[in-house]
Amino acid sequence: MSKNRLRLGVNIDHVATVRNARGGAFPDPLRGARLAEEAGADGITAHLREDRRHIRDADIENLVANLRVPLNFEMAATAEMQAIALRHKPHAVCLVPEKREERTTEGGLDVLRDESGLGRFIAPLRDAGCRVSLFIAADPAQIQASARIGAAVIELHTGAYCDFDAAGKMAERDAELAQLRDMAALADSLGLEVHAGHGLNFETAAQIAAFPQVAELNIGHFLIGESIFLGLKPAIAEMRRVMDAARSAM
Repeated sequence: MSKNRLRLGVNIDHVATVRNARGGAFPDPLRGARLAEEAGADGITAHLREDRRHIRDADIENLVANLRVPLNFEMAATAEMQAIALRHKPHAVCLVPEKREERTTEGGLDVLRDESGLGRFIAPLRDAGCRVSLFIAADPAQIQASARIGAAVIELHTGAYCDFDAAGKMAERDAELAQLRDMAALADSLGLEVHAGHGLNFETAAQIAAFPQVAELNIGHFLIGESIFLGLKPAIAEMRRVMDAARSAM
């Protein structure tokens, strides 16, 4: 793989959301992950929430046992989730803030508020061979704190940028895009690998894909939604094409 090639991580949480809406075993998140692999995904992301609202423990076990591409295990910074991660030892662990009442992850992790606690929390994960990523806002203080506690990766929260774009607030969107660009450069200068995700679609992903410091985009809800109309493999293949075109135009 070219060093300049932007990786695509596909989040399959909402395959599980559809399954759980009816109960039973279908659609199977593992099948979605395998189709994503075939379509060109470089990794699979799955978020095991404390309330198990979509991905379940058995899904994580199936993914770990059967994936051919790396698993990015999203989780809250709790003792229960740490124990699960240490048992499975996924390629990557991404720590995210989590509130029971939220529909999706809202905002980034506040690393600055609990540097010492998070530093202690990620140490055994890092020692077990997991690449630890922190899902944070595009804020210099949070990026610097992430570097200080020894995270390997940060994932920049692109939700505000995507929300401004969807609302047609172009000035706010452009300002947020500039902030994301600057923070990607800052994180890279501190030795952090830079990922980005949340709310991205074909158009917004293309803008982020043009940032040379960004190594990976993680995209889920939009791709699962597009799969209703296009099919999962064509939707992922189109995202892969969009990302490659943006990166080659740099």
